[in-house]
Amino acid sequence: MLATFMEVLDTSVATVSLPHIAGSLSATTDESTWVLTSYLISNAIVLPSSGWLSSVLGRKRYQLLSVMLFTLASMWCGAATSLGMLVVARVVQGAAGGGLQPVSQAVLLESFPVNKRGQAMAVYGMGIIVSPLLGPLMGGWITDNYSWRWIFYINVPVGILALIMISTFVEDPPYLKRNKGTRIDYMGLGFLAIALTCLQVTLDKGQEVDWFGAVWVRWFLAIAAVALVAFVIRELRTSAPIVNLRIFVDRNLATGTFLIGILGIIIYGTTTLLPLFLQDLIGYTAYNSGLAVAPRGFGAIASMMIAGKLIGKWDERLLITIGVIIRGISLLMLGHLNLEMGMANVVWPNIINGFANGFLFVPLTTLTMKTLPRELMGAGTGLYNLLRNMGASFGISMVTTLLVRGEQKHQTNQGAHLTATNPLYWNRVQQLSHYFAAQSGPATGRVEALGLIYQHLKQQAMLLSYIDDFRLLGYLSFFCIPFLFFFKNTEKTDRKNVVVGH
Repeated sequence: MLATFMEVLDTSVATVSLPHIAGSLSATTDESTWVLTSYLISNAIVLPSSGWLSSVLGRKRYQLLSVMLFTLASMWCGAATSLGMLVVARVVQGAAGGGLQPVSQAVLLESFPVNKRGQAMAVYGMGIIVSPLLGPLMGGWITDNYSWRWIFYINVPVGILALIMISTFVEDPPYLKRNKGTRIDYMGLGFLAIALTCLQVTLDKGQEVDWFGAVWVRWFLAIAAVALVAFVIRELRTSAPIVNLRIFVDRNLATGTFLIGILGIIIYGTTTLLPLFLQDLIGYTAYNSGLAVAPRGFGAIASMMIAGKLIGKWDERLLITIGVIIRGISLLMLGHLNLEMGMANVVWPNIINGFANGFLFVPLTTLTMKTLPRELMGAGTGLYNLLRNMGASFGISMVTTLLVRGEQKHQTNQGAHLTATNPLYWNRVQQLSHYFAAQSGPATGRVEALGLIYQHLKQQAMLLSYIDDFRLLGYLSFFCIPFLFFFKNTEKTDRKNVVVGH
């Protein structure tokens, strides 16, 4: 959990510090976003390859190497003297972090019998759930009180402690044989890198250039599609694939990876929208918005402990259904926010939202890997985490795009009613014009009145757009329920029909 906590924390802790990083390194705000994008690209490339790397290097050795590289790259990030240096360090950090989550999950899942996996994943899940919530809060506090460089330096003691504990307690299982003579599938790795890089850059930068309005977006998506098809064909035909796609014949794995992608959209979409809503419309500072969102962690910790006890006693599909329903209800509650709300109107839906996490992540991970042979755990967890991360990237791009387009739509619809033939509008213009004329003179009274009305129009349009997004994510939560029937909730057995490598 320590290694994963450090990696997940670092994906979110830099978000609130981007303006400070840009100013310190003489870069624009748009250029500074490459600090996030570069990390996500290299992380996404390594994630599906982690199972292969574990088999070549040995799982314990690969985990130790990943933690060591991540810690050193964190020091490099903190010491960066230019944006280019920081981006290169983030690429190394993302590549090292790509192996931490899937390997940690594989070690836990294979170290415990089926009836104890829920409790193990509950402890592990606390790090996964709490770290994204602490990230923006810690990042804002450290940046305000010290320097943005310390958001990277704080990884160093955690990394050292993780190295000591992994070297002391983690052992490779006897059935996990290292394939020292395995040749590297350079062609498959190349296709994968091209596809994920083009897709990630498009998702991160598409909104800034109006998506398909930019020629390079169309080219990048076309290249990503061709490279992805070539990658799938290559991996299915080669005898030594770097990503074993044949494991998708396991129905639980295929269903679970699809659902974690949808949940990635919902969860990261929500964590993106709410701080923006609190800061842009309600006027909260970055730190105060973090405080308002942080109680979600209390709900998550409580549900992790409950779900860990119930797995093995209750059907995992029932627990996931409970989690999906709770998540959907909390998002519909957020869909009733307004500009005069108090902090309690945000805190309680967040606690409920966090409470859903324990009934989602713990049983979903357990059920997804339940029918997968132990020797394929590394490959399965790599693909599972890749789909979650890609869902997160798509979710962030989706909600920000819908937010902007929704504001434009509502502004147009509401503005159509603000005409001289509308007596309510006309009377309001006259009242405000007289008021401002008395304050600053008749020449500017009418202009200031119209400006104030337009400002209120924009606020209301943006509020309606946020409400639309929250409700859409709530409906998307309920959309997951029918797919739970595709799971096979049987005791884990060795699957002879799953082909390993060929």
